[in-house]
Amino acid sequence: MILSLGLWWTGGGMSSSSGVQRFEITERETPVFGGAQLGAIGAYERLHGTVHGVLDPEHPRNIGITYLDKAPRNASGLVEYQSEFRILKPIERRRGNGWLIYDVPNRGNQLIMPRLNGAPEGGHPQHAGNGFLMRHGFTVVWSGWQGDVPPGNDRLTARFPTVPDITGIVREEFIAETTGLLGDNNIEEVSDGRFIGTLVYPVADAADATLTVREREADPRTTPAGLAWRLIDDHHIEITRPTAQGFDRGAIYEFIYRGRDPMVMGIGFAAIRDLVSYLRHEADGNPLAHGIRHTLGFGISQSGRVLRDLTGLGFNQDLKGRHVFDGILPVVAGSRRTCINWPFAQAGRYSRQHEDHSYGDDQFPFSYPNLSDPISGRMGGILDRARAQGVCPKVLHLDTESDVWQARASLVATDTSGNDIIMPDEVRIYTVTGVPHAPFRPLTKPAMQLPGNQLGYGAFMRALLLALTEWVEHGTPPPDSRFPSRTAGTLVPLHEARERFPKLPRVNFPTRLNELRLRDHSVEPPVESVSYPVFVQPTDADGNALGGLRHPLLDAPLATFAGWSLRSDGFAEGELFTVQGSMIPFAATEAERQRNGDPRLSLEARYPSREAWARQLALATERLVAERLLLQEDADRLIAAAHETWDVYRVL
Repeated sequence: MILSLGLWWTGGGMSSSSGVQRFEITERETPVFGGAQLGAIGAYERLHGTVHGVLDPEHPRNIGITYLDKAPRNASGLVEYQSEFRILKPIERRRGNGWLIYDVPNRGNQLIMPRLNGAPEGGHPQHAGNGFLMRHGFTVVWSGWQGDVPPGNDRLTARFPTVPDITGIVREEFIAETTGLLGDNNIEEVSDGRFIGTLVYPVADAADATLTVREREADPRTTPAGLAWRLIDDHHIEITRPTAQGFDRGAIYEFIYRGRDPMVMGIGFAAIRDLVSYLRHEADGNPLAHGIRHTLGFGISQSGRVLRDLTGLGFNQDLKGRHVFDGILPVVAGSRRTCINWPFAQAGRYSRQHEDHSYGDDQFPFSYPNLSDPISGRMGGILDRARAQGVCPKVLHLDTESDVWQARASLVATDTSGNDIIMPDEVRIYTVTGVPHAPFRPLTKPAMQLPGNQLGYGAFMRALLLALTEWVEHGTPPPDSRFPSRTAGTLVPLHEARERFPKLPRVNFPTRLNELRLRDHSVEPPVESVSYPVFVQPTDADGNALGGLRHPLLDAPLATFAGWSLRSDGFAEGELFTVQGSMIPFAATEAERQRNGDPRLSLEARYPSREAWARQLALATERLVAERLLLQEDADRLIAAAHETWDVYRVL
């Protein structure tokens, strides 16, 4: 039953230590999941509403928020904001496990249910999927933190103030390829020769605005014949493609203009901090009062980068000096951070080799220990502030092979001279080898040279999440880090990886990765200088990468599973295609293998039968279960599927 409640609690402004001024529950759905009884925990309910928050710009823990001191204030001198929230909790709270998981929304979307529970995509929890989180008794919380997320499609939004009368240079990038994944949400095709781009910030002055185009990211910015633009209004630009040859559907259009009215996007960090603190500690009006012992921050991709920045910028300490998160699980963040606490922030941007390459989410520090960087002349680490504040969380950091290529994940494990580094006691790092960043939407698009890689990492997230809670609550050490390294020879320069990759028919190996240079963002486009050392994983004779936490299907392989995908002819051919991976199946028979000139053994030569393959797969899963990197229920699911079919790519 869904009830519209309109319940709220007023915390009294400045007297509210959490920064939550009013906590308004507008909807309660009891029970959810059709009333399913989820193990010993029983049924769950869903709460939805709005957090009305206030921030004191003079408070020491708020001072670092860009433009907060310039934002409009209320009569009490405080800056106000609003954020939608959602809570999934056991109806009988005493049955819960005492853990609050805060799932950082990704562009307003709630990912933990489809990713960990296998529930359908779409945010709003229609059913429990495999019930993993609920069977273990977790309370799950989401809230809007990104102020420019549009409403709709069950996204959680936030309303943050903008600062009038401030202008600044804004750089927008458009790739009008209509592949359904990249920039299609900020472009609209008008005709074959024109498209409309949506600008993040309104135009203050277009007199000095510039538009350039380049075929590949490293190409010079040009203004070829036929390239033109016009403003439709202060938020939209119409771009006419060049008539000159050499600019296809993968070309990068870059518009630089003077924008106005920047949003105080950094409030998002404080909004997360204050909501989690309120739900953990406050009593009045709190639906979770006295029921939360520990908190865990969970985030995938953009959301994992948010957790790294939240910790690095000092927001893991609440306004009373207490921990916000006892542990964090940033997933597929790589060495990147975010463009959130910036003037004219663009929170949705993230650097890849071809797309959004030179935005400001990826400069030093890259990793968790305190390191010296001779390239930038800086010193630091992601955990420095939290350690100084006495609120250092336990960290399990999980990447995939795609993140080695596109998110420079090697910089999590190596210093800026290219040497292995030792993680702090509070940190373990893992790379799931053979798996792409985005396996949950495997694509085979015109822009891709090869079919998409469907291997997933959900099962590894489940195992690590439980390991993190046991580490925090009982002191049980988690599994040792499983990350490729320079010492082991599993992180190598790109040219060495190219030399070791097998010569496969009609398969090209990348000639580039998402390299990184020191950048000066005081001008746009930024000025790049010295290169950082970035490494990738070498491969075995099958073309499957070595090192890290290997997916079981790399120890009982049916194909080459790569973390990279190359752009095809007509779409900036040869550049890396966003965060997708590739799959290159083995030949079924030796005759087929020889006919194709494929150096990899065929399935016929590898496995006498499907049952023999399933036994080899079982041995691989048994090792992972023994190492606490895979849960027995996930191993059982994979093996059961293997006895039924060869097609088990998406089981994990």
